[in-house]
Amino acid sequence: MPYQTTAEKPGHHLPQTVQDPLSDHDLFMQEVLAGLRQPQKELPCKYLYDDAGSRLFEQICGLDEYYIPRTEAAIMLSCISDFTRIIGPDALIIEYGSGNCEKVCFLLDHLPRPAAYVPIDISGATLLAAANTLAARYPGLEVLPVTADYTNGFQMPVTSSAFGSTVVYFPGSTISNFHPLQAIQFLKSIAATCGPGGGLLIGVDLQKDPAILHRAYNDSQGVTAAFNLNLLERLNRETGAGFDIDNFSHYAFYNPITGRIEMHLVSQRKQAVHLDGREMHFDPGETIWTESSYKYTLHGFERLARAAGFRVKAAWTDRQEWFAVFYLVPSGTGN
Repeated sequence: MPYQTTAEKPGHHLPQTVQDPLSDHDLFMQEVLAGLRQPQKELPCKYLYDDAGSRLFEQICGLDEYYIPRTEAAIMLSCISDFTRIIGPDALIIEYGSGNCEKVCFLLDHLPRPAAYVPIDISGATLLAAANTLAARYPGLEVLPVTADYTNGFQMPVTSSAFGSTVVYFPGSTISNFHPLQAIQFLKSIAATCGPGGGLLIGVDLQKDPAILHRAYNDSQGVTAAFNLNLLERLNRETGAGFDIDNFSHYAFYNPITGRIEMHLVSQRKQAVHLDGREMHFDPGETIWTESSYKYTLHGFERLARAAGFRVKAAWTDRQEWFAVFYLVPSGTGN
């Protein structure tokens, strides 16, 4: 049955943010400098998602070329009765990388009596705005937003009411941004969060025609390029760095050997950039690697999940098998 406000539910209070002590300027500078000192310069993809980057990514999700959101949404729509049956009533829903919280609304509209919702996102302003909107839409649901880099650990807020199972929701194939060994370690931490009786509902992008992938990451309107270049603009805004944005260009390609999209920023000429009192040199054609997006086969992702301590309870795909949604449960549990 759809979510309804009940007398047993506590009244909702204004959302509070649990600040992550690791998400500060010092860590930002430390990771940026470490990445730019590598032989292959790189920047953590999590830093693409400041407030400006989050807005640009929302635009990307509406593009014709970017098939992931609509394909995943179609799977959710056609299989919602399966999801609600598996998750069940009184679940604590935790969403990693919640963004504007739009995706979870479909679940909340259909789940029987969700106990509480914990959205976690690195962009504090986007998160708080979304959490307030969500709290107004579901006045009987406890919403506890957490501003954090969920890859570094964070403090889970305490709910005011009891709950049954803990279900982590991780849509959009964000797991693809982790290199496989990193993905295994990250999924292990999620398995611990879920615990016995809990589960992970996760979206996974699948391998397909490379031409489709190329279009998805090189859209005709240049929104993905602006999203990528915004990372340099963020460095200029927040650190006083001297990146000349016109001297860099967006470049994304599919690597069939590794089965991943690689997104880079390419230096258009020989140049030097000053950052935190240091001079960074770039040759023509030298790149900063900003993001990877691995594309899995169904069996390949199942193997990855097993290595992380999960087993597949159910999986759903679209007819073209472009995308999959898995429900994983910790291995060795009876759920």
